Amino acid sequence: MVEKVLVAVIDFKDRSAWSAADMAGEMQELVRACGGDPVTVVYCPADPPTPATLIHKGKVEEISGLVRDQSIQMVVFSEELKGHHQRNLEEAFLVKTLDRTTLILDIFARRAKSQEGKLQVELAQLEYRLPRLAGNYEQLSRQGGGIGTLGPGETKLESDRRRIEQRIDRLRKELQDVTRVREVKRKRREGRYVPLVSLVGYTNAGKSTLLNALTGADQLTRNGLFTTLDSVARQCLLPNRQKVVFSDTVGFMHALPHRLIEAFKATLEEVRSADLLLHVIDVSNPHYHKFKLSVDEVLGQLDCLDKPTVLVFNKIDLLHDPADLEALRARSGNTVLVSASERMNLEGLLEKVELQLADLIVTVDVVLPATRMDLVSLAYAQGDVVLEEYLPEGIHLQAHVPRHLAGRLSPVATGSGATVE
Repeated sequence: MVEKVLVAVIDFKDRSAWSAADMAGEMQELVRACGGDPVTVVYCPADPPTPATLIHKGKVEEISGLVRDQSIQMVVFSEELKGHHQRNLEEAFLVKTLDRTTLILDIFARRAKSQEGKLQVELAQLEYRLPRLAGNYEQLSRQGGGIGTLGPGETKLESDRRRIEQRIDRLRKELQDVTRVREVKRKRREGRYVPLVSLVGYTNAGKSTLLNALTGADQLTRNGLFTTLDSVARQCLLPNRQKVVFSDTVGFMHALPHRLIEAFKATLEEVRSADLLLHVIDVSNPHYHKFKLSVDEVLGQLDCLDKPTVLVFNKIDLLHDPADLEALRARSGNTVLVSASERMNLEGLLEKVELQLADLIVTVDVVLPATRMDLVSLAYAQGDVVLEEYLPEGIHLQAHVPRHLAGRLSPVATGSGATVE
């Protein structure tokens, strides 16, 4: 059964790029992603916020009436609610009352498939719930009193808080183990040196569809928020035969709760260690400029704004005004126009990636000792060998290899003919 939901949008006067209408549209999408039906939107001025309920008494009464008249089953607020806010509002509305962060966490819990993803979501949920315990407790009944105990025993609130804190500690330790395993895999990949290209972007920008189109992956795709939570990496060959790994990451969102970024740090490490970022932007959405700023804000929190980045304007097949397309084509800088779903201009994107990674690859022309077949094998594994011939003086090798490998080949090359370009 689909729950009927009323969306309460907190309208602050100092709201900058995101208007109350923008927030209302996004909140409705979040509700749908949770399986709800957003039937009504109410805008609630909150300057200043009311200590007991966040919104003013008149709006509480208005929402209570709508809940009763329209048989609303849930009220969702666009801003975070404190524990006492939630308790007081539920008492007034007599239906379940949640906030935006809870909605996002619910979507994450529904979409997490891997063990790592489930651990990260549970950690974020518990860390969000812990400071709100006190506001939701009506009774603080004592437990465990009697013979053999000191004092009357602990309250149920204290008992629940202790159990949650213990579970949080266990989850953090398990995630540390996951992070160590991921670090080992990353170092193994760096040992072979295959450049890493991370796809980043606002949720529902089409990153997973693009990964599938570029690499033949079978990543789940759908038109909705936060389809992908688990990091997925697939290898691909560029037009110059260079091996590269593309990785898909969790989508970003406007004002993404900081605790979610903290919980998903292990996954987002892929972004930090990337050689190149592909910032995928859904240009069919009229708010894509705001979405780009929101992604840049998260990248700034990850200290990744200075990384080499290509702007990938996706979903150009949905642009019906030729002037919009021409305006995008006229943009300078590292930009590429594609349609991942229609496989439009993917070759151009791969050529742009190849060009951006060019500084990481050099051409070598060396003669190696016949005893150093290990270096020849590395050249094949990490680069593109153009020529391999056996001469009396050794193995003549011409190849395009990562710069760090060229630094290993040149010192052991025989004679004076070794060149690195």
